[in-house]
Amino acid sequence: MDRVIDQDGNRRPPRGVTTARLREMAEIARVKGGLSIGEALEAMGQTSFAFTILFLAIPALTPIPGPFGMVFGTALALVSLQIIAGGRKLWLPAIVRDRRVSSAALDLIVGHAVPMIARVEKLVRAGRLQALTGPAAQALLGIPVFLLAVVIALPIPFGNILPVLSLVVLAVALMERDGLVTLIGLLLTSATVVATAALLYFIKAMIFTAS
Repeated sequence: MDRVIDQDGNRRPPRGVTTARLREMAEIARVKGGLSIGEALEAMGQTSFAFTILFLAIPALTPIPGPFGMVFGTALALVSLQIIAGGRKLWLPAIVRDRRVSSAALDLIVGHAVPMIARVEKLVRAGRLQALTGPAAQALLGIPVFLLAVVIALPIPFGNILPVLSLVVLAVALMERDGLVTLIGLLLTSATVVATAALLYFIKAMIFTAS
């Protein structure tokens, strides 16, 4: 896929590449009758952790039966630990990498994800707040990604909207090297963690009250 040169002379994907790759992935899945998670990542162009974060986050927002939150949240947690460790090559266990997703499920995932991602893509401008886009900052971003992955893995009804939105913003910001949007993603992450903690406290109080 063609790349553009940003103001620092770095080659990066053009804006809108994420939604385009998601649609391409869905089309490949239709032809093959489904894809494993590993195949889906390769179809998206597995060139960065940011694409991986995005792909593993969005299924948790989709109303598909099954433990998608736990599976993809666990995979996200593993990816985040690799980011924190400064890893350059993604590794996923075979039980996650080989898990197959039907073409119908991927169509549903893409259909839910593309409108939200397209809105975020319109906000990004490469080169803003560069202190939040360098390698050291990216390694530190593994920490909020890990926290959001834990939230996604928790069986909380309707509890995935905020964490998935936060991860979409962070992933697109990383791909576009936009520190301002990264900051917005961090603020959303803080709000997500606070809201989840409050919800868990409320659920705990309800259980103890009922008993």
